[in-house]
Amino acid sequence: MKMDPINNCRFLVRVSDVTDSSKRPLAVFDLDNTLADTAHRQHFLERQPRDWDGFFAAAPADPPLPEGIALVLEHAAECEVVYLTGRPERCRQDTRDWLAAQGLPEGRIYMRRDNDRRPARRTKLETLRRLDRTRDVRVLVDDDELVCADAEQAGFTVVRARWTAPSAALKTAQEREGRT
Repeated sequence: MKMDPINNCRFLVRVSDVTDSSKRPLAVFDLDNTLADTAHRQHFLERQPRDWDGFFAAAPADPPLPEGIALVLEHAAECEVVYLTGRPERCRQDTRDWLAAQGLPEGRIYMRRDNDRRPARRTKLETLRRLDRTRDVRVLVDDDELVCADAEQAGFTVVRARWTAPSAALKTAQEREGRT
């Protein structure tokens, strides 16, 4: 309970009432095939068994996708930019370095735990809902149609990153294998 000294009365404060509305809304960006072009490393996923170590080791060489980069910079004017990726936690430093090399805003990076094999649509929606409890999530930008559909169904505004050719191998990795 708090005391109102002017009216000399006590009142309860709910957590939902103290969310810091002065914080800028969040713009949430996926990485692979949204900001980073993974085409040069798809071959690691097209063989059996898939070469996950090779796939993630090649990520620092990803060319930037101009459409995605432009959207980040556009949203950064009004929003705090955060990154939500299916990449495993062990890729954090390479991911930070790549974002910095592209001149993108520093922002929190939400990554998949190394042993988490749930589909991307589940892990990402879980993170979006957690963020939305304390902040206004203005937009999610992602290339994964299932992630986008589930986020829209949950009430989030979504921009579908359709500026790269879809990859069947990557889709399988995201949905069935919980790898990216």
